[in-house]
Amino acid sequence: MTAALVIIPARLAATRLPRKPLADICGKPMIVRVLEQAQNADIGPVAVACDDNNVADVVRDHGGQAVMTRSDHISGSDRIQEAVDLVDPDGNYDVILNLQGDVPLIAPKAIRAAFAPLSIPEVSIGTIMTDITASKFRDDPSFVKAVTTPNGQGQHRALYFTRATAPTGDGPLYQHIGIYAYRRASLAKFVQLEPSPLELREKLEQLRALEAGMRIDVSIIDSAPMDVNTPEDLERARAAYQTS
Repeated sequence: MTAALVIIPARLAATRLPRKPLADICGKPMIVRVLEQAQNADIGPVAVACDDNNVADVVRDHGGQAVMTRSDHISGSDRIQEAVDLVDPDGNYDVILNLQGDVPLIAPKAIRAAFAPLSIPEVSIGTIMTDITASKFRDDPSFVKAVTTPNGQGQHRALYFTRATAPTGDGPLYQHIGIYAYRRASLAKFVQLEPSPLELREKLEQLRALEAGMRIDVSIIDSAPMDVNTPEDLERARAAYQTS
């Protein structure tokens, strides 16, 4: 397995949970918890891309690498691209993994699973999904559905992503989890593309890649990592760390 450069974007501004990256989870800021899980995945060096010195300071205080990026990026992918150019200007890493900074409970094996589809040369972007087992979430538009077909090599090829309940008929529904492993050239291509019609309609950035003909393949993981967006989420994350 070729090493990847892992970038964790972290913005201090958050409407539902102010100063989210710095929220304490059992003695450590949330961004540090995510950093540690990324380091435990052991797929390559990890850097936090931030836009505030407070976040950079806590990352460095805990022995991590932080890089300051602009505060006016339209998308997380743009922040990732800037961070990659700053951290690895010589292009030593051909694979970039984008790990969100609000998943303190993500398992290292789930991070590695996003990286796995890139073993197929034709794949531009790897990501992950999990089976939706609770019926109440099947029609929830906040649970993004991945419409896929098996690729014959242990993962699935993405045909579409949607907030609708799809596909219809009998069979599993898969929740997409927004962790992406890009080939470096694919990330550079992606950030140069204009937002696409389906992306704007569904409000799903990954559709821009599909509409441009880029191949996205998906690994299945056992369960979805809980993301932290509200004070209630934060309390659940704290409880999970206390019992782990």
